[in-house]
Formats: sequence, structure tokens, C-alpha cells
Amino acid sequence: MLIHCRDQKGIIAQVTAFFLSADGNIVYIDQYVDRENNEFFMRLECELPETVLIDTVRRDFEDKVATKFNMLWKLYTRSRNLKMALFVSKYEHCLYDLLSRCSVGELKVDIPLIISNHDDLRIAAERFGIPFYHIPVTAATKPEAEEQQLRLLEEHSVDFIVLARYMQIVSPKVIGRYPNKIINIHHSFLPAFPGAKPYHSAFSRGVKIIGATSHYVTEELDEGPIIEQDTIRVSHVHSIDDFIMKGKDLERIVLSRAIKLHAERKTMVYGNKTIIFS
Repeated sequence: MLIHCRDQKGIIAQVTAFFLSADGNIVYIDQYVDRENNEFFMRLECELPETVLIDTVRRDFEDKVATKFNMLWKLYTRSRNLKMALFVSKYEHCLYDLLSRCSVGELKVDIPLIISNHDDLRIAAERFGIPFYHIPVTAATKPEAEEQQLRLLEEHSVDFIVLARYMQIVSPKVIGRYPNKIINIHHSFLPAFPGAKPYHSAFSRGVKIIGATSHYVTEELDEGPIIEQDTIRVSHVHSIDDFIMKGKDLERIVLSRAIKLHAERKTMVYGNKTIIFS
């Protein structure tokens, strides 16, 4: 369960008492209070008897607890993996990494389809037995291409989208259909070194660290709520190729961490920030 509301006395007591009354066993609970804005956030995991109907729990929680505190809340079950669509272009490192992690169960998600504006990575989809859709995108065809993408996403009941180095700007129409459900990986420790050759720019500046950032996509390019970041040290002895190799390694790691956090319902978006639960 994820909860967000104004901070008030008694929230934790009444939430935990509710699950106790349902014969539940709380195995994880964490909460955060934004004192500046008086906002309360909470994540809870609870084991319930098999005889308990989840729809009944949802209805009773709304009536007995949520209404009193004017809560925004969601209750999820572990019985179904989220469905993740992958958008790619020509860079293959993040795609192969995610396909491998999913195939061995490291990421508890299902991948019903891969969408690309190029046909280069079809072979990767075929190796893992995942449907691949090549939808070319130009300035003239972009609206039609996105309509086709949205139809496919709906047909496959996709829960969220991952831009695994998809080199196209996602339009407000698609973002509006999947608010805080589109995850991107950026090749730097945002904000820094924009443009087509970030590692060349970083190299010319003599930087001592390079990084990667994964964030939710919003209409403001590369300004969405950050989910995960990491850095690695470099020095004058490293070449541009070294920078690129190290950067790709970071992108793989940071993107997979962000997806894991999202899939396990450990992220909450508030304004343009995220609350990340352990």
C-alpha cells in the first residue's frame, strides 16, 4: 500500500490497526513527512489470509480510514507482474541488459513488446521471444507513429514504458496517457553536458566523474522527477572510448535500479521530486 495525505496525528496507528483487524501481518512499514509542506507519505507491506477478499479490503479501508484522513492511496498485490514496454532505437546495451535481467527473474516484470523507430534491434527481440514492432518516426509522421504506439500499448495492457535509449522526444499526448509511468535513462549526472556527444564534451572539460540519471518523463525535456543516479570516477588517463564504456555500464545499472524500484512500488512522485522507499 502507498499512502499520501496531509500530515495528521494518528495516521500510522489507524492504518496498522485496520490491517490488524483484517487479521493481517505487517511485514514492512516506512513513512516520511515533508515538514515544510506538511505532507505525509507511507509504504506498507502486509500479509493477509487467503480467505480475505482484496476488493473487500479496499472498500473497507476507504470507508474506515482513507476518507477520514482524505488520503490518496493505492493497494497492490504481488500476484501479477507489471507489464513493461521497451522503446529503443539503435543503442543495444540497455536493451540486452534488461532482457537478460528479466529472463533470470532479477526484474519482476513482463515484457509484452518492444517498439523501435529502427529495425536494427529486432534480432534482440527474436532471441528472447518478444514481439518487436518497427515504427519509423519522422517529423511528418510522428503523430501517426505515436497513435500506432498507443494502440499497441493499449492492446498489450502495458502498465509502464521504459525508454532504453530511445532517441526520440516523447510527445505530451503519450506522456499524458502514462503520467509518471515513462522511465528514461540519461547519459549524464543531470543536469550536465547536453547535446549529441556528451562524453566528448565531458572529456574536453577534464571531468573527474561521469554519471547516469534515470527519471520519469515529463513535458519538460530531461527535467522529470529523478528516480536513481550514480557516478564513477575517471581521470586524465582515460580515453573517450573509456568514458563511453564506463558510461554505458552506469546506464545499465542505474536504469535497472530505477525499474526495480518502480516495479516494486517503492517510488512516489510529489511535485517534481520522488520519495524513494527502501
